[in-house]
Amino acid sequence: MSFILHGAPVSRGIAIGRACLIAPATLEVNRYRISSSQIEAEIARFHAAQDQVRRELEALRAELPADAPAEMNAFLNVHALLLHDATLTEAILTLIRARRYNAEWALAEQLEKFGHYFDDIENEYLRERKADFQQVVEQLLKALAKTPASIAAYTHSGHSPVDSKIVIAHDISPADMLQFRTRATQTFCGFITERGGSTSHTAIVARSLGIPAVLGAPLASVLIRQDDLIIVDGNEGVVMVQPSPRVLEEYVYQRRRYLRRQISLSGLLSAPACTADGIQVNLYANIELPEDARAALEAGACGIGLFRTEFLWMRPHGQAPEEEAQFEAYRHVVETMNGRPVTIRTFDAGADKMPDGYAHSSTEYAPNPALGLRAIRWSLAEPRILLAQLRAILRAARFGPVRILIPMLTHAQQIGQTFELIQAARRQCMEAGLNIEPDLQIGAMIEVPASALMAPFFAKHFDFLSMGTNDLIQYTLAIDRCDKAVAHLYDPLHPAVLRLIAETLRSGHQAGIPVSVCGEMAGDPAFTRVLLGLGLTEFSMPASQLLIIKQHIRQLKQCALKSAVRGLLAAHEPKARQAALQRLSQV
Repeated sequence: MSFILHGAPVSRGIAIGRACLIAPATLEVNRYRISSSQIEAEIARFHAAQDQVRRELEALRAELPADAPAEMNAFLNVHALLLHDATLTEAILTLIRARRYNAEWALAEQLEKFGHYFDDIENEYLRERKADFQQVVEQLLKALAKTPASIAAYTHSGHSPVDSKIVIAHDISPADMLQFRTRATQTFCGFITERGGSTSHTAIVARSLGIPAVLGAPLASVLIRQDDLIIVDGNEGVVMVQPSPRVLEEYVYQRRRYLRRQISLSGLLSAPACTADGIQVNLYANIELPEDARAALEAGACGIGLFRTEFLWMRPHGQAPEEEAQFEAYRHVVETMNGRPVTIRTFDAGADKMPDGYAHSSTEYAPNPALGLRAIRWSLAEPRILLAQLRAILRAARFGPVRILIPMLTHAQQIGQTFELIQAARRQCMEAGLNIEPDLQIGAMIEVPASALMAPFFAKHFDFLSMGTNDLIQYTLAIDRCDKAVAHLYDPLHPAVLRLIAETLRSGHQAGIPVSVCGEMAGDPAFTRVLLGLGLTEFSMPASQLLIIKQHIRQLKQCALKSAVRGLLAAHEPKARQAALQRLSQV
């Protein structure tokens, strides 16, 4: 049955592929189809894994001391029964034989399916057996990992319009997205979630992947079935399920045309980012992980405008990075950029980006994490962690130009404490005999109304300012950017938001320091005219957006845009704003 879902378009492009329904917990499981000749061998792999887990359970039982609680023996009995449950085993074998799933994929699908059954059980004791079932499946997956099968049966040829998978999930956290991205260019061509919006951190990571995505598509994981043919229109936020041959043919054509346009943009790589009236604009890249620096360089970025270092804490199965690991990560980025400046933001931990095992006591039950202990507030509450990061940055700065960016400052006291810790990090490095770059530029994030209103004060204390428009809009309008109920009120062009951006730019220009925008507005062509008209000449965005923004900039005249934007700033009534936007679009 064909049907259409609508959501937020968070990453441009068109993807065509087969639905792959997953839960974040099983995202890292390899999924590929085997050939008909490999079916019996794959079934043998599965049975071998069952035998191995059985032997492990028997060994545990044999090692139980005589005075062990009876519950321990009962626990092992439950696991043994689940391990050889006829219904589970038959379901796995059916998926291997009928759909030619590899054993890991079949197990992951049954984990999700049976998990829903457990959730619906009224009896509390039986419902809690879900954890036992999950543990048995995880044991089987570990056993299979020790006897990997050849994945030659699955190859991504790039010729067929349906030879890739499209991830369908209720939600994918930023940490899960980092697992997704390691496989995205090999087996996945796009994804759809039921939660999230265009400025959520999940969407930000999605754009860095440069593949089509739609978030906030209601009931996607319920209505879409495994292996359904899916079209994801990341330009319009539309998901088409089981499209007709005619619709499929049209979107195959649109995808080819879109890819041709992307290829044509590569001709702008060596072209200067100048407006039509000769204003030089600096285009920087935002990155989440060290390996992203290569893509930024290849896209023509004049530097890294924002290195979101908190994502170093979110690698699959990873721990919070120690100082040496951080130093190596920062040095890798600095050396990759080969003399181009790198702006490293200190950990913006908190909200949906709290590292495992590092939750501060006051954040564990925070009713609204976005307003709680996050970013520099969290770092000042954990000075040991911040000092280690600052030392790593100071050491990495010996290998190229580095700037330090401090997130979510609001109080003069926080500024003083931060500078004291930077000085302490310098002293610690020198006392330890470490070579460092002592004089780094220090900048402040302007991402809450308080800091925007205090921009003249901030400009006196910092070497540069960087506006995080995602949070600035959220806090100014009191709108949770991930809450679908108020998503329609999230307005980057709200008069209050534009005034705060304009005042921050004015404060920076008067103080003679650079001001950039590193929020998602910078990489959205819909806002290029407005930002240029406000006087912005430093943009930082996902590397995948650099060339399209450069193309727009080269076609515009900043002097004409400034006049049109003044009219927009003066417009308060909806009709007047619409008229001002219409005039701006024609400049």
